[in-house]
Amino acid sequence: MDTLATSMIVTSIENGVCKIGFNRLDKKNAITAAMYQAMATALVEGNKNSEVKVFLVHGADECFTAGNDLADFLKNPPSNGTSPVIQFLEAVSTSEKPIIAAVSGRAVGVGTTLLMHCDMVYCSPQAKFSMPFSQLGLCPEAASSYLFPAIAGYQRAAEFLLLGETFGPEQARDMGLVNRIVDTDQLMTFALAQCAKIAALPATSIRTTKMLMKKGQAQIVADRMDDENGHFRTLLSSPEARAAFMAFLGK
Repeated sequence: MDTLATSMIVTSIENGVCKIGFNRLDKKNAITAAMYQAMATALVEGNKNSEVKVFLVHGADECFTAGNDLADFLKNPPSNGTSPVIQFLEAVSTSEKPIIAAVSGRAVGVGTTLLMHCDMVYCSPQAKFSMPFSQLGLCPEAASSYLFPAIAGYQRAAEFLLLGETFGPEQARDMGLVNRIVDTDQLMTFALAQCAKIAALPATSIRTTKMLMKKGQAQIVADRMDDENGHFRTLLSSPEARAAFMAFLGK
């Protein structure tokens, strides 16, 4: 087994499955620039590695990820296309190999939007999803302003993107964001079994099928990400966003 670990992201490759795990539970798996870089590298290298057939992204039973570490994010805002967060979003959105996500606990911000780029998503009954960008004076990212309406329908997407409110596993499943709800103690076992099914199939067939399904939206997603990133950077420096961030960090 080939293992690559940082202190906060742990990546392992076994039986064709590349697991990418959030490992910062003391901070609710909040994502720093270094964590984004580690995940981007794992995805890029995994797509080049013939041993890897499928990716599995996961957190812990208690929490998937609380989204961006806001203090770190303010120190390292996404200033250009080489920023770690941009590298990660490009890597997850263009992966040639399937990505499966196992979600338990909170999936905040990018913790929810990254799921829209996954090929299969399974969650526990404890999963809670939210995209509180508007509450922080920001706009959607990861092409979620395009993908979420396409998945859930415009009105349902508008409710959760405009208000930034939390929704549960049943709503996520009914909207098409989640494939299936699995008991917490069986979630990783089930997700790994799904990965094993993919790993056992002809790799070229799997990659070609994914490419064909994604082909119609690939350029739209790339263009929307660029558009969102421009607005996001502008809004990030606005007085409203700064006030919202300071209020959140002061809690």
